[in-house]
Amino acid sequence: MSMDEAHDFEPRGSVRDGEPDRAGVLVTEVDGRLRVELVVTPWGVPRRWRRPPAVWLEYGEWVRWQVNYRFSWPAARGGAWSYRLDTLNLAYGPTTPDVFTGVPTRRVDERGLLR
Repeated sequence: MSMDEAHDFEPRGSVRDGEPDRAGVLVTEVDGRLRVELVVTPWGVPRRWRRPPAVWLEYGEWVRWQVNYRFSWPAARGGAWSYRLDTLNLAYGPTTPDVFTGVPTRRVDERGLLR
């Protein structure tokens, strides 16, 4: 789901099958389990020097992983701040999109204080 001011905060979402983009999520299948780790951007604050460990999913389970950021734009671009909340909902095995409206099997909350 994506929402931004440029689109009047109208929710825009997508669901896709297959493996996630490796630039944002690391997944490894080992012995019938899936190891999932969200990749955070190095550009936003707060800095995350210590991060939660990867999550292991059994077949049929899913994870919701959330992380937020604040970005500062240079004075040449108005010096404004922008904010972002990333939410990864990832299921191991076939499922339907409505599964993500329920309670996740695993939950990782990396949301930090954005001053």
